[in-house]
Amino acid sequence: MPNIMTEKEALRRRIGAAAGREKADLVLKNCRIVNVFSGEIESGEIAVKDGVIVGTDMGCEGLETVDAEGRFAAPGFIDAHIHIESSCVSPEQAGRMLVPHGTATIIADAHEIANVCGLDGIRYMLEAAKGTKLEIFFSMPSCVPATPFEDAGAKLEAADMEELLADKRIIGLGEFMNMPGVIRAEDAVLDKLVLARRMGKIVDGHAPGLSGTELNAYACVGILGDHECRTPEEIKERISKGMYALLREGSACHDLRHLLAGVTEANSRRVLFCSDDRQPKTIFAEGHIDNHLRICAKEGIEPVTAIRMATLNAAEAFRLYDRGAIAPGRRADIVLLDDLKNFHAHQVFIGGELVAEEGKYLPGMTFADISAVRGSVNVRDFSAERLKVKLTGNRVRVIGVQKDSVVTSKEIAMVKTDGEGDFVFEPAQDICKLAVVERHHGTGKVGVGLLGGYGIKAGAVAVSVSHDSHNIIVAGVSNEEMAFAVETLIDMEGGMAVVREGKVLASMPLPIAGLMTTESGEWVAEWLDLIHEKARELGVSPDVEPIMTLTFMALPVIPALKLTDRGLFDFEKFDFVPLEA
Repeated sequence: MPNIMTEKEALRRRIGAAAGREKADLVLKNCRIVNVFSGEIESGEIAVKDGVIVGTDMGCEGLETVDAEGRFAAPGFIDAHIHIESSCVSPEQAGRMLVPHGTATIIADAHEIANVCGLDGIRYMLEAAKGTKLEIFFSMPSCVPATPFEDAGAKLEAADMEELLADKRIIGLGEFMNMPGVIRAEDAVLDKLVLARRMGKIVDGHAPGLSGTELNAYACVGILGDHECRTPEEIKERISKGMYALLREGSACHDLRHLLAGVTEANSRRVLFCSDDRQPKTIFAEGHIDNHLRICAKEGIEPVTAIRMATLNAAEAFRLYDRGAIAPGRRADIVLLDDLKNFHAHQVFIGGELVAEEGKYLPGMTFADISAVRGSVNVRDFSAERLKVKLTGNRVRVIGVQKDSVVTSKEIAMVKTDGEGDFVFEPAQDICKLAVVERHHGTGKVGVGLLGGYGIKAGAVAVSVSHDSHNIIVAGVSNEEMAFAVETLIDMEGGMAVVREGKVLASMPLPIAGLMTTESGEWVAEWLDLIHEKARELGVSPDVEPIMTLTFMALPVIPALKLTDRGLFDFEKFDFVPLEA
């Protein structure tokens, strides 16, 4: 039960500051305020009391005064859909990386760690989020596992979700990837949707390629939006159905420029920005939502419109009505920008507190206990022998890597085999072996397929991050190299490894569920640089991101051909297919 007197006194203090009867806590003078309501740039000052904006043109005094020196004051940016786990750092370290770029709020889907550790993983994320000034709201993973065609570390049904879904920091169900389940109105799916409706929570979407009557069936249950739009036409269709379109710019997926062609003055209020999956290296080199804004500026999107898509639109979509704008009554999440072209964040205020200046995160950090999410690698009955295939012919299906995309193509190729029908790697042919090793329950399951366009010519690359069930995925030129890479990860309790001829060229342990570390983003970026360098030395193509690309080759809810620990999966058929074609 809230303390009504405390709330009443808080309102009294705000009103007093707004009316000029008492001093504000903070006044930002000489601002050019980006008004996302009116669409105008207004000269003025911003007064803050108890972390809330109480006025923008008052001329009042503050206990602290900051001269913005004519900089643009924009609302703190909001990432509408992100998986913290994909940054390989903990929530505390994620905040340290993102806040200096002007990000004040993120909507984080804890889907990755939930697939490994279930509800314990979500509880860890909630606790760790307390250790950063970044405002982190979570969505409850809706599809654990993502499909019934793979083995995850946990399974979450509607009854499992109810207790944590009541937490105010969990705003709803995360991306509902089981599109066929929604369209077929399956009981377990309807149970989750009904639970969300009953508890007044949103349901986020994930619907690549869906259109027409199937999109109607998907949208009619109240799906909020979709971050898997592949064309400008898909953006327009989703908006026409009342959904939001989330424009993604991540480390592996570079969709924003292409999709901006679908944004118009009329529909821009239904457009949000998200990064989905973004590694530290990308954040340090390009930024976060500020990078979205730079791209918008280069593509001719009007600056206030772009900032609105980065702030107010997301706040309204996710019912965060206390933020997303610089106006009385809104949280004092404020970014002082040098200009509206490069969007460099000079200072960042969250809840009225200066938390970043000139790229430096100012607060200290405390870390949550990770003991409940360690020891997640449990592999049994594995050896190089388990990686062999027994082909009766030479015509095979191949997963085709596509540049700057997690979508793959379905290829048919003729390959060389040995006397037992096992695939034989040929350097002149850009096809290597790919395997997914179950790592949660010691089932011994190993799915084996072939990958084209990855470019590897020697050794193997392995990682315990593989969307969405996060089994071990490994690509390499021989069974022995691949097995050594897998065994290296087992010894590290998860992480990434690049190997050649029985030697580890580079490795990075990820003790938090085999997905994350409490080390800094800089530490991760440094090791990823080395891992990328060594992967390139093995021949991995410069047209693909060596690790991020590999991690998506096990994601069966993204077209077109993928590999799980149970075998080769065809998205269009939504079923397994044999390796032989």
